[in-house]
Amino acid sequence: MLTPARTVAPPDWNRWLVPPAALAVHLSIGQVYAWSVFKPALEDALGLSGTLSALPFQLAIVMLGLSAATGGTVVERRGPRWAMAVSTSCFSAGFLVSALGVALGQYWLVVLGYGVIGGVGLGIGYISPVSTLIKWFPDRPGMAAGIAIMGFGGGALIASPWSEQMLTSFGSDNSGIALSFLVHGVVYAVFMSLGVLLIRVPPADWRPPGAAPEATGAQQGIRVSARTALRTPQFWLLWIVLCCNVTAGIGILEKAAPMIVDFFAGTATPVAASSAAGFVALLSLTNMLGRFVWSSVSDVVGRKNIYRLYLGGGILLYLGILLVGDSGILLFAVCATLILSFYGAGFSTIPAYLKDLFGSFQVGAIHGRLLTAWSVAGVAGPLIVNAFADAGTAAGETGPALYATSLSVMIGLLAVGFVANELVRPVHSRHHEPLDAGGAR
Repeated sequence: MLTPARTVAPPDWNRWLVPPAALAVHLSIGQVYAWSVFKPALEDALGLSGTLSALPFQLAIVMLGLSAATGGTVVERRGPRWAMAVSTSCFSAGFLVSALGVALGQYWLVVLGYGVIGGVGLGIGYISPVSTLIKWFPDRPGMAAGIAIMGFGGGALIASPWSEQMLTSFGSDNSGIALSFLVHGVVYAVFMSLGVLLIRVPPADWRPPGAAPEATGAQQGIRVSARTALRTPQFWLLWIVLCCNVTAGIGILEKAAPMIVDFFAGTATPVAASSAAGFVALLSLTNMLGRFVWSSVSDVVGRKNIYRLYLGGGILLYLGILLVGDSGILLFAVCATLILSFYGAGFSTIPAYLKDLFGSFQVGAIHGRLLTAWSVAGVAGPLIVNAFADAGTAAGETGPALYATSLSVMIGLLAVGFVANELVRPVHSRHHEPLDAGGAR
């Protein structure tokens, strides 16, 4: 059932049945963005610092990038159904191992389960539907990638209140956290399996409705292999762009719940833990919508222009948070949600950017290799925010002062990404594969 031949769609298959399959996987693995809901409970139950409680999340993002990079070519060869089945097994098993770790009071099992095993499931599951959707929607690659990756950004919209409710119902002690992890693992296994059964790839001679053969041939003119792409400056410039954009957003996302509580703790409008969970859900919503809306806009305005918005706009929004501080909770929320919409959109736009530069020949494998930028950012972003916050707490600082330095660092990173985006140029024809090539050099 998992072989590529069994995944090819019949001639009358409706391509709009493929996005729900992608969303079944991405909405599930997108739970990683709700990790901050578990942080306070884990810190109290296991006696962890903020930096240490972020370790499973950081390692999961590292493994996401590494497994996507090393497994991208295998995913292209074995097909999306096989990849989604592997993702389902690893992601669900990660929760079950984590549940055992919390029940036994062994935090290293949580790191192994959620961070390593679950992280592999994240990486394989993340790239498996993206290249498939681009093949089904070659006429609208930005929108296609946005559909798939929108689900990843929206995973916390479901997982955040759901996890908060389980911790309330089961308790936030060791047994309550373990039971919550156990329920996550079982439910996600069932939901992701629906995507495994539904996913299909188009036949070799398939064309989108109304597509002219000449246009399809032109689209195939750029053919750069994954191995050759690594030798081009364009790949590494986009690596810098993605790394800077992700670092600037993921630090806030991982720390979202405690951050908004800390920011307004000493004001007339303090934020309760339940409201903080709602804030995480709001960030997830804008993260999700940004992935679809902004990436669809990129089909019209172009990839370079849309990244100018993500990076330049992010600089202005971070400046707004720094300047206003704790004097305006509404402005803080607006700036944070827009930052997260640009953060999410950066993920969904990058596959189309890669297709524009390198063609669709091995775009899935190239995308997987580029996601190593996410691995670096997944460590750097939370580390920057948590380390400065922990240091500020030790120094007796409170409120916005805990985050002033880390927010300034994010502004600098976005500026670096902006410059890298400006340097991107079309790939020289000497890097193109011949049109009759059957594989990479």
